[in-house]
Amino acid sequence: HGTVTIGSIEKYITDTAWEQGWVKPAAPREERAESVGIIGAGPGGLAAADMLRRAGVQVTIYDRYDRAGGLLTYGIPGFKLEKDVVERRNAQLAEGGVTFELNCDVGVDLSFGAIRGKHDAVIIATGVYKTREIEAPGVGGFGVERAIDFLTASNRKSFGDSVDEFENGRLNAAGKKVVVIGGGDTAMDCVRTSIRQGAESVKCLYRRDRANMPGSQREVQNAEEEGVIFEWLSAPKGFVGDPVTGVMVQKMRLGAPDVTGRQAPEVIEGADYVEDADLVIMALGFEPEDLPTLWNEPELPVNRWGTIKADYVTGATALDGVYAVGDIVRGASLVVWAIKDGRDCAQAILDDFNGAQRIAAE
Repeated sequence: HGTVTIGSIEKYITDTAWEQGWVKPAAPREERAESVGIIGAGPGGLAAADMLRRAGVQVTIYDRYDRAGGLLTYGIPGFKLEKDVVERRNAQLAEGGVTFELNCDVGVDLSFGAIRGKHDAVIIATGVYKTREIEAPGVGGFGVERAIDFLTASNRKSFGDSVDEFENGRLNAAGKKVVVIGGGDTAMDCVRTSIRQGAESVKCLYRRDRANMPGSQREVQNAEEEGVIFEWLSAPKGFVGDPVTGVMVQKMRLGAPDVTGRQAPEVIEGADYVEDADLVIMALGFEPEDLPTLWNEPELPVNRWGTIKADYVTGATALDGVYAVGDIVRGASLVVWAIKDGRDCAQAILDDFNGAQRIAAE
């Protein structure tokens, strides 16, 4: 019978539900006195807000950006996730009574302690935005850019915003020889966005082979069909010029497995070469920001990777009334996991609130 396109079926059902008006804003039967502050308007925070608001809880979301959605808005390209889908969901939450405090950088515009003081519970759902860096000659030069900056600029243009870095060409791939470094889904977003911006050529360098890359194989196939060239077993050694004119590439081979079981790449001596480039995009993954320092909250529990220590089901941390969900707990992961975490955490908070009410009644 051929392939059953589950994703397309689900999208059709969802689109039809919106078109027919079946999707309604939160309309709780009874308003509750408890309030929850959510730091981060990404998928985890939005999912928690939706559940809590439908239960009548007062919800405020704080986010550093001017639009809610997190990576759904500014990270994932529009050809993979239409932005009106995110915007209509945000509008639905606002119509249902969720308060959005945008352009609010916690630790700068408002302290973490102030947010805790305003709410009965706080959910940290900041995601992980710090780009992994490499130490190599030429890093930081004009034209050697971070993936998140490149994708954010592209998405802002799709909203009709004025983006200086795009207009002056720094974060615009049009007419350029683009080299993307990395093998994950973010790298695939960058190479496919570069093609759509009219790049002269797009190459992707990855230090392992095709079978060992972390990104979606379907994304790789799509990228190849669109004209992207993949240079497997290739890693950057440095960058030529400022503005950049090339990438110093060292060829690799796969050696013995590392601690994760994956074969560790080894340098092939004498096989270096320079790959011409007008724009280099670093897509090496993301790490958590140092929240205890940024928020002046040294008691906020983090592990050695910098992610917050929290219960994987409830999201509860060692700080009373403070929860954490999504990538800031798991590390960089999938949207669906962040949504699940947000919902599980919301249910745990409701259970805590209900338990407190019962004790008070007794």
